Amino acid sequence: MAAAAALEAVAPLGALWGLVQDFVMGQQEGPADQVAADVKSGSYTVLQVVEALGSSLENPEPRTRARGIQLLSQVLLQCHCLLLEKEVVHLILFYENRLKDHHLVIPSVLQGLRALSLCVALPPGLAVSVLKAIFQEVHVQSLPQVDRHTVYSIITNFMRTREEELKGLGADFTFGFIQVMDGEKDPRNLLVAFRIVYDLISRDYSLGPFVEELFEVTSCYFPIDFTPPPNDPHGIQREDLILSLRAVLASTPCFAEFLLPLLIEKVDSEILSAKLDSLQTLNACCAVYGQKELKDFLPSLWASIRREVFQTASERVEAEGLAALNSLTACLSRSVLRADAEDLLDSFLSNILQDCRHHLCEPDMKLVWPSAKLLQAAAGASARACDHITSNVLPLLLEQFHKHSQSNQRRTILEMILGFLKLQQKWSYEDKDERPLSGFKDQLCSLIFMALTDPNTQLQLVGIRTLTVLGAQPDLLSSGDLELAVGHLYRLSFLEEDSQSCRAAALEASGTLAAFYPVAFSTHLVPKLAEDLCTEESDLARGDGPTRCSRHPRCLQALSAVSTHPSIVKETLPLLLQHLCQMNRGSMSPGTSEVIAVCQSLQQVAEKCQRDPESCWYFHQTAVPCLLALAVQASMPEKEHSVLKKVLLEDEVLATVVSVIATATTHLSPDLATQSVAHIVPLFLDGNISFLPENSFSGRFQPFQDGSSGQRRLVALLMAFVCSLPRNVEIPQLNRLMRELLELSCCQSCPFSSTAAAKCFAGLLNKHPAGQQLDEFLQLAVDKVEAGLSSGPCRSQAFTLLLWVTKALVLRYHPLSSCLTDRLMGLLSDPELGPAAADGFSLLMSDCTDVLTRAGHAEVRIMFRQRFFTDNVPALVRGFHAAPQDVKPNYLKGLSHVLNRLPKPVLLPELPTLLPYKPQVIRALAKPLDDKKRLVRKEAVSARGEWFLLGSPGS
Repeated sequence: MAAAAALEAVAPLGALWGLVQDFVMGQQEGPADQVAADVKSGSYTVLQVVEALGSSLENPEPRTRARGIQLLSQVLLQCHCLLLEKEVVHLILFYENRLKDHHLVIPSVLQGLRALSLCVALPPGLAVSVLKAIFQEVHVQSLPQVDRHTVYSIITNFMRTREEELKGLGADFTFGFIQVMDGEKDPRNLLVAFRIVYDLISRDYSLGPFVEELFEVTSCYFPIDFTPPPNDPHGIQREDLILSLRAVLASTPCFAEFLLPLLIEKVDSEILSAKLDSLQTLNACCAVYGQKELKDFLPSLWASIRREVFQTASERVEAEGLAALNSLTACLSRSVLRADAEDLLDSFLSNILQDCRHHLCEPDMKLVWPSAKLLQAAAGASARACDHITSNVLPLLLEQFHKHSQSNQRRTILEMILGFLKLQQKWSYEDKDERPLSGFKDQLCSLIFMALTDPNTQLQLVGIRTLTVLGAQPDLLSSGDLELAVGHLYRLSFLEEDSQSCRAAALEASGTLAAFYPVAFSTHLVPKLAEDLCTEESDLARGDGPTRCSRHPRCLQALSAVSTHPSIVKETLPLLLQHLCQMNRGSMSPGTSEVIAVCQSLQQVAEKCQRDPESCWYFHQTAVPCLLALAVQASMPEKEHSVLKKVLLEDEVLATVVSVIATATTHLSPDLATQSVAHIVPLFLDGNISFLPENSFSGRFQPFQDGSSGQRRLVALLMAFVCSLPRNVEIPQLNRLMRELLELSCCQSCPFSSTAAAKCFAGLLNKHPAGQQLDEFLQLAVDKVEAGLSSGPCRSQAFTLLLWVTKALVLRYHPLSSCLTDRLMGLLSDPELGPAAADGFSLLMSDCTDVLTRAGHAEVRIMFRQRFFTDNVPALVRGFHAAPQDVKPNYLKGLSHVLNRLPKPVLLPELPTLLPYKPQVIRALAKPLDDKKRLVRKEAVSARGEWFLLGSPGS
């Protein structure tokens, strides 16, 4: 029995010895993984592996020793977590001794040390011992790239896990690493080496007397000159090295005395990339430097930056130079000064002013913009710098504005003034009297008002922008200034058509300033606009067309533009609604365009109200009932319909009202939305008109119960409301509502109504949570679609329902969407519905504006288009090949709709499947080039050009 046990114990070791021999002597690679797997499984111990390697490790032939150590190292790389502390100690002593071995052995020894550097059971002191041995025994830069990388990995591992021990080495560790890195050329290794240097500095390792040596060993690579070879498998880009080295150079003020002269030298060179890299590095350094580091180099730095901005032919160099100047000024601004210390900021800014201000006064204005850019870059660095420069430059610019009489010159000067005013917005002042603009306010206002009355449009535009920025300074403008400003903006808002840009700018400025000064605009502008609107109503009643056409839309635009403050909204919204209601009374005869213009203004007010919950609710509860009341009134059967009633029921007008109601609903809080839905849904289901203003109608409102065509059309307004509600708002009588919508969606009498009902049904379906009720609604919809598609006069309506339900499900990744998409694809062969089915793929892939929108809280999953493409394009392609000739265009059209709306990155991998058809298509497109129709020729040229470029780089 004892003999048998002994044989069983010997047998596995015999197998291990065989694997070792196969690897060492047989030069086979597979046994290493097998030995590692056996160690992991417990068949052998690491000690047994070492014993099996005994003769190999002591072999006089270096290659054999190297092969034996390689096997042990590969096993350790896979099994280091299994080692005990005692084993780690013996292995490290073994490997340290082997560092003195033949150079052929060293790579395998380093691999073993890398494995041991990952050990959790590494006893204290051994990390230092290993690194000392490497620093002393190995000339790293004579090793191949992969072995040098191994050394960097060992250092990185120890720095991550044994930081305090390494710091105990003091500056010796820094010096040792400098020796390791010195002369490194491989970009893969440099990325690791730069990271180690950065960690040495940022983690506060001792640099001792080796600061300059550490700088030299890294700065020798600056600026980075590296172009990755074609098809580089390592993926290292020049930018990676630039950023990594920059992080090192800008990591400590200790490098300043060595780095700043280098940066100045490279900025002054003729190499564009060196200029850019140097300026960007200077920018980064300013984040960690102080006045002490910069003091001796400020004149040279300023001279270099000034020259690059004044003389450069590169916009990028100019931009980086300005950014560096901004950072330098910011660095000087934040330094804490002793009472007896020199204030470098003031002297630095004085030098900038001395070199730039005289250019602002030159008659030819040749260097005026470079000078202004430099001054603004410095002024934008801090409040103190801004005050210093602004107080010196503004008087000069104000004087120059009056000295120059030409509008173009004045515009240039005003644009510079505008730049300095914008900088003032960055800084806050507790005492308004401390603001540097306070002393110049009257002169600035006078200058701006001169610009606003100048006949030159470009000068007017700059004047409007300057007024906006000046007005944004809190409490700067007086009531008199504001009255004049409002008067000018009112005048500019009604300029003729050839000054459209000024009108648009004036309206935008009115909106911006109204948010700051609501009282001024309520007092001086809104009453004027209200008066104008009354005049327009009188003109409308008299049929005075020309005046109406010129001022009516602009008055409406102005009312909506200034509705940027809750108090103003409470004045403008009633005016707009009153104006719309007034169109429904008396002898006024509004056209479609007038009604749409009012609704568009309401839409713009609604959008502005979304920023404030209080304004949002005010708009909703004020405008929505009024619009619904007007629409319901228009749908009532009467002997004589007013013109407005007819206009309100037109498709285009209803679409605009839909947009207003949707916008007014999307930002409601769930609580307020619940209050609103409790009124609006019963209005459509039960005819409950109690919440509508002026609700004395001539009949009942029953859009679902055999209502008139006009009443059914108003289901679009119901859609606008319920499909814009937050998902967590419970809709009353939902089951009944969904069934009513389903019935109306397949109604033959009015395509507009049936489409609106289908869209409303789909919008609610998209938001409905998964569960039994959703499944019931889906089954009802499928049954309705199949019944309608089978035969009869409602096939088109049933198809529309199918299309919208499919879209609702596609957007939310519902499992049934694939079945419905297959059904839609089957209709491509239908003689009657085939072309419409092809166009339906456009609807499925495009964004809607009135329903199923993210803004309306619909469930729209990311990348739904990509998923639709992956799931359905193969079937479309197969269907195209199998379809009869007269049906193929439908498949092709559907496919084109899918491809047209896909993101470009999704399409690029598919292009190779089209390189075989390129010559054939180009030849086929030659014939339409001679078509008699110009549009056909134009499209053929465009398509042929695209096919020529297919597959070329960048296309």
